[in-house]
Amino acid sequence: MTETRFALNGMVCTVDHLASQAGIAMLDRGGNAADAAIAANAVLAVTSPHMCGLGGDLFALVHDGSGDSGGSSDGAVTALNASGRAGSGADPARLRAEGHDRMPHLQDIRSVPVPGCVDGWTALHERYGRLPLGDLLAPAIRHATRGFPASPLLGTGEFIGSLPGAEDFAAVRRPGDLVRRPGVARTLAAIAEGGRAAFYQGEFGEGLLALGRGEYAEEDLARPNADWVEPLHGEAFGHRIWTVPPNSQGYLLPLSLEILAKLDLPADPADPRWAHLLVESARAAGHDRLDVLYEGAVAPLGTADARRALIDPEKRSSPAGRPASPGDTTYLCVVDGDGMGVSLIQSNAAGFGSLLFEPGTGINLHNRGIGFSLTPGHPAEYGPGRRPPHTLCPALVTRPDGSLRTVIGTMGGDAQPQILLQLVTRLLEHGESPGEAVSAPRWALGTGTTGFDAWRSAPVVEVEEGAPWADGLRERGHAVQAVPYGSNFGHAHMVDVLPSGVLAGAADPRALIGSALGR
Repeated sequence: MTETRFALNGMVCTVDHLASQAGIAMLDRGGNAADAAIAANAVLAVTSPHMCGLGGDLFALVHDGSGDSGGSSDGAVTALNASGRAGSGADPARLRAEGHDRMPHLQDIRSVPVPGCVDGWTALHERYGRLPLGDLLAPAIRHATRGFPASPLLGTGEFIGSLPGAEDFAAVRRPGDLVRRPGVARTLAAIAEGGRAAFYQGEFGEGLLALGRGEYAEEDLARPNADWVEPLHGEAFGHRIWTVPPNSQGYLLPLSLEILAKLDLPADPADPRWAHLLVESARAAGHDRLDVLYEGAVAPLGTADARRALIDPEKRSSPAGRPASPGDTTYLCVVDGDGMGVSLIQSNAAGFGSLLFEPGTGINLHNRGIGFSLTPGHPAEYGPGRRPPHTLCPALVTRPDGSLRTVIGTMGGDAQPQILLQLVTRLLEHGESPGEAVSAPRWALGTGTTGFDAWRSAPVVEVEEGAPWADGLRERGHAVQAVPYGSNFGHAHMVDVLPSGVLAGAADPRALIGSALGR
């Protein structure tokens, strides 16, 4: 079990100690949680391109440290959607004519919306930042310029390093090998000097236009991809759970918690009936996700009672829930000494994204366009200027008085809300510490190939090694598959604000090099 770390004046939890160190450094210099989150994410964009990067998308929740969480745009909790849009050349009919019934998964520029990450950084900085943007990006620039040791999660470079534009990784053979990313360093320095325009209309943007061959127009890159949007929330276990609205699947977390909170939940999470009720709550919340998740959709948060009625508390019920898929994403969270909290998630979708790299800078491009539909007339149909459905769903918990309780999130593709359902329940209902909750075995609804297969076929409950539920779930009618610890269950992190004001945090041991640092 990973240990819970405690601090009073700030805490940063990420998948990489280098990123956590950068965040703490910003807090030490007088920056706030937003500054620390940007600095940490920028380092991850350098050291963890298999999970995130400048070529990906970003979502964030911010609690400003006050006690008024009324949910208005001027209240304590705000939500940032920095997910990119398909280019002006997006043509679903052409893909269908080529024989596609789903979006291409890898090495196809049409599954690459304009990346939103840098717009997310600049929007977060403009609204909340204290320190100059150049200061926030300096640690990432240093790591990209001088080099950093390859992490155990990065893998070897025989394949990735052979791809056009990915030469930075060609010499990586084992953890600890030195990696330098001069094109990324140059790009970050340009952003520090010139903001978003230096990225979208600079060297990277010019390279993306050339790589797209008509998929994008200059106007697509001039259009900002970051929007402050109304956060969603639900009530469960005496707290308010916040997330981001569609095009994110975030609504599945408060909806499944509201379904679960009025069921007769066992006191012991080791009871197989506990896992059964959580599985059924997740299935009841998500069985129609493919139909109801798209940009501009109204999240079905008022349907918890009707969905709960579909659940049999003693056996598997029949809603058409379907399995989930892993994804390659990174989540980080920060709480500063003034009580501001940031819950930030940033992603490529698949590992290294689309496996396409902008050749001048060596920045790999995400493939979030795999979330689009190719069904004619579907509200999530691939098309110019549209945002795809997204798996990314940062979360944040407030107490009844509106004060910040927890910032929490995970990677894990479609399984993100399922993982968070387990962690939030352990934390709020069972009183587990962050270290206990993050370390505990998990379940997830199956696996597929793209991260967006979650609701397409009959469910298999994958149960992590060490979990006590497998036989009891089978007895209740579930198809169960045992999988090794850490296989497809995300890297979750959290910082919990105790009633005393002390911060309690934990980074997921599945991340191998995850780091919860305090000050």
